[in-house]
Amino acid sequence: MNDRDDILQMIRDIMQEMFEIDADDVTPEARLYEDLDFDSIDAVDMIVKLKELTGKAVKPEDFKNARTVGDVVEAVDKLINT
Repeated sequence: MNDRDDILQMIRDIMQEMFEIDADDVTPEARLYEDLDFDSIDAVDMIVKLKELTGKAVKPEDFKNARTVGDVVEAVDKLINT
């Protein structure tokens, strides 16, 4: 899981499995709260899942400015590759 396409696919899988969001709706441009009906509880659940999958310590503050799926991909990419 080294490139952004892999990360995007992982996020699609998480959103489909955990939040029943259609994978086709999970695009880099999709806004988490407005387009995907994400809320703060969902965000915490996703952070916990990302920590499990990456084995990295995921800090909620790393994701607090994420507004789109692309922002989440970027944050995970930085986390994995630092």
